[in-house]
Amino acid sequence: MDRRSQILNIAGHLFSQRGYHATSMRELARHLNLQGGSLYAHIQSKEELLLEVVRQAAERFQKVLEELPSGDPVTRMKALVKGHLRVIAEELPRATVFFHEWKHLSPPLLEEAKALRRRYEAGVQAVVEEGVRAGVFRVENVRLATLFVLSALNWTYQWYRPDGPLSLEELSEAYAKLVLRALGVAPSPEGEHREEGGEDGEA
Repeated sequence: MDRRSQILNIAGHLFSQRGYHATSMRELARHLNLQGGSLYAHIQSKEELLLEVVRQAAERFQKVLEELPSGDPVTRMKALVKGHLRVIAEELPRATVFFHEWKHLSPPLLEEAKALRRRYEAGVQAVVEEGVRAGVFRVENVRLATLFVLSALNWTYQWYRPDGPLSLEELSEAYAKLVLRALGVAPSPEGEHREEGGEDGEA
């Protein structure tokens, strides 16, 4: 890991644990075993670090959308839920900054952070819209449904712990079921989703 990557890694941890404003450059330098002045040889400002951590998290979330499998809306939503939770689990400090500390940025950096968040939200909404158009998701307000899904997923950064009672896989499966039910997908007796209109969906 190069020095800049080390700085970003430590910054993400400190910003997530202590908060952006409570983390000083002196403290960051101390964790890196650097003199305060030496830190500025690698970065321009603390705010630049905050934006870069937000960018890194945004890239991971965006990659989830890019790697969604083709297929029916339920399969895609399950993959979205699992991918989103995996990013939170693997990138918990950066995810925490992405969800909470980004608002401390000042314009125009704040606008870039907002744009990154809107881009991901739009991608999630597109998946919800696909399901509605296919008649699989039954929601009255696509935007509201999207915000509900994101709120449910994002809040896990507050309480998720790797050593918790549920494994990441178990948590992802449980969340996928809850999200799909919220989107109006009724589970069949066998536990799989049931769609109307096909041979197996006839009443």
